[in-house]
Amino acid sequence: MFQSPQLLQCLRNPLFARLYFAQTINLIGDALTWVGLALLAFDLAGKDAGVILSGALTLRVTAFVLLSPLAGAIADRYDRKRIMVVTHLARMGIVCLLPFVTQAWQIYAIVFALNVFYAFFTPTYTATIPLVTGKAEYPQAIALSSATFQLLGVLGPGLAGGVAAFIGARQVFFLDALTFLIATILVVTLPGQLRVDQNQQSIRTVSRTLQDIKEGTTRLWSDAPIRYALAMQLVASVTGAQILVNTVGYVQGTLNLGKVEYGWVMAAFGIGATLASVVFGNFNQRLPRTTFVAIGAFLITISLLPANSASLILLLLLWLVAGAGQSLVNLPTQTLIADRIPTDIQGRVYGAHFAWSHLWWAFSYPLAGWMGSHLIGKTFFYSSLIGLVLLVAIQFTLKPQSSRSVHVADGFLHNHEHIHDETHQHEHSLDTFTHQPHSHSHFYPQMSFALDEEVMP
Repeated sequence: MFQSPQLLQCLRNPLFARLYFAQTINLIGDALTWVGLALLAFDLAGKDAGVILSGALTLRVTAFVLLSPLAGAIADRYDRKRIMVVTHLARMGIVCLLPFVTQAWQIYAIVFALNVFYAFFTPTYTATIPLVTGKAEYPQAIALSSATFQLLGVLGPGLAGGVAAFIGARQVFFLDALTFLIATILVVTLPGQLRVDQNQQSIRTVSRTLQDIKEGTTRLWSDAPIRYALAMQLVASVTGAQILVNTVGYVQGTLNLGKVEYGWVMAAFGIGATLASVVFGNFNQRLPRTTFVAIGAFLITISLLPANSASLILLLLLWLVAGAGQSLVNLPTQTLIADRIPTDIQGRVYGAHFAWSHLWWAFSYPLAGWMGSHLIGKTFFYSSLIGLVLLVAIQFTLKPQSSRSVHVADGFLHNHEHIHDETHQHEHSLDTFTHQPHSHSHFYPQMSFALDEEVMP
């Protein structure tokens, strides 16, 4: 009998399958959004369209950094299904405004509003994956979502560009809105509610919400493997921003090639990320998560070292490796949170992670722009050196001691380093200094989410 690939076996779960296809349709809509925005910016500003797009990207990251921790806290306390529906419908309405834009400031306002709701949707969706899948399934489910994201990052702009050429740059936003509507319908068909604990109090106060936000960041930084992976994401963002910002200048300026060749190079980066997602989804149990993170950070950093003297063929190979490295850093970080954080607070930790990881990019994008204009001909080389210095420093200062997880019938037991704060207190022996990081075993029962109508297997 035909055996489906391990990465796709998580789609046998009907709840995750609907979430996954809703997200896939949503990603197609995102490709339509950004291609449409690029064409719209060119219509409004001509050769200065890059200024508008860079401003829009800055606003996008700003919304993520400011609002994702709040979004994660809300995702732990309210019905995640309702949050995803509201964010889809809100973005559907907002993109319908884009065909009527006549000024650059209107693009900025609409892009910021879009990404306010995106900041609420993404941590909610990510935290819901471990909620609706079993412990054996969620690494594959997260890897499949990432592989799809990377693949559509390669194929989506080309598809969106063809659609825009056929129906018009402004009309493409109405098709974009349709993708949000379809995704909403798929989410609405999920049974009951997607709530971690139906008995939790819905009444919220500002202090309680602020405490949840603080707890998300505290948990993120107090767990040694997660802290290590998040720090390695700084390495991946410093080097990855160089690729996204300065590749076009190297291909078209230094190599004197065209837009087609630039497309090939960036496609190689996306294909490398996609392949790494597939590898991680199929072999993630064979190595510790932090080992994947270290390998990924090394790959993306070392691939930039010879890039300033690379031919087109060599650059394609280097960017293929760099894309794989980027994925191998990001994916294990998400699964580490699902591994090591109790289910009932994963939303706020994913929200904090989304904010901190995008803060790295908010720092890395301007650095890449400055290096591209001041270190012409050596940009990739020096960024690789910066990445290597950060990698070595993180490896020596933050590399976690081995942690061991033991799976039992009704949950799992693991040993991890932590500190005490307002939300994490318990008794210790007299020889333990609770104000310092320390470690011991914790048991987490296998939790299930609440459904009003029925409990899915």
